[in-house]
This record gives sequence, structure tokens and C-alpha cells, in this order.
Amino acid sequence: MTENEQQVAGLLLAAGGGRRLGGRPKALLAHRGRPLVEHAVGVLRAAGCTRVHVVLGAAAAAVRERAELGDSVLVENPEWAEGMGSSLRAGLDSLAGTTARAALVSLVDQPGIGARAMRRVLAAYEDETSLVSAAYDGVRGHPVLLGAAHWAPVAATATGDQGARAYLKEHRKALVLVECGDVAQPYDIDTVADLAHLE
Repeated sequence: MTENEQQVAGLLLAAGGGRRLGGRPKALLAHRGRPLVEHAVGVLRAAGCTRVHVVLGAAAAAVRERAELGDSVLVENPEWAEGMGSSLRAGLDSLAGTTARAALVSLVDQPGIGARAMRRVLAAYEDETSLVSAAYDGVRGHPVLLGAAHWAPVAATATGDQGARAYLKEHRKALVLVECGDVAQPYDIDTVADLAHLE
């Protein structure tokens, strides 16, 4: 296990209710015969994250029952309906007080982003001031690595569905972009038509 893998925790945001999917929670969508959240946790582990925190919201009880998430730390976000910002805040709060010095943040509804892209972003970690993002043809995307020094200010600006977007834009000069367009596809599972991406 490298030092990076010990110090960087995986943070999976999996609380969405799938409003545009007719209210089908994204975490429970089937992918390769298992819940999508299970696949996403596996990707973070394959990338080298030994500690994984999973933020649940919509149908949290059903996710706990149906998905095999191993020793992942499950964090329930009662305010999940407010958007991704509240889940990011809940996830970062759950990491405070742990030995993690950075969080590799991924989204449950992006199965086209696999362990190779995650590993590239993870490899750019240096210390708790690190601020790294995957890029696709030069455009910032996920996953995003947030050093612990950024957790409090990110949480303070994470509202609605924005997540860390405003903070990353404001600190773009410090942001390291890691091109991943050759090894991953950053599509989202947002609509019924997007379900075609799932296997």
C-alpha cells in the first residue's frame, strides 16, 4: 500500500433520488447485475482507496439492505433532497477526525469513470493542500481530490447541486488538472435515455 493510498479516502456521493428517472434512487440502479453503488465503491477500492465513505440519502435503508459495501463507512444525509452540495458537506464532515489527509470524491452515477482515471487523480496527491481534478479534453470533471486544508471552505460554499464547483472555479490557479479522456467517459445517468449506458 502506498502512502497516497493510506492518506486519501474515497468519498462516494450516492444520495440522489433520481428525480428525472421517475424517482428511482441512483444508488440502486442495476449495473452488471448489482446495485450501481456497489460498482462505484469497487472502483474506488480498485483505484487504491482503502477507506471509503459512502453518502446515502434516497432509499438509504434499501441501499443498506441490498448493496454489499464491505467495510465502507455509510453516512446518511437527511438533507439529500437539497442537492449534491449537502451530500458533499455530510461526506467531508464524516472524514473530519480520521487519518485521511485528502478525499477522492466520485459520483455514483458516472460508471464510465473507472479505476484507471481514479488512479491518475490519486497519483497527483501530494499533501493536505492538494487540489486535483480529472479533465476530459481539458474540461474539468470527476473525480476531484480535495486535500484536507480545503474541506472546510469547500463545505462552506457547497450548496444546491453545485458541490465544489464554485470553490474550484475560484481556486482554478491552484487546481491541477489530470487528463483522463483517453481512459474514461464522464457521462451521467440522469435520464431514462441514459440508462442505456448501464449493463
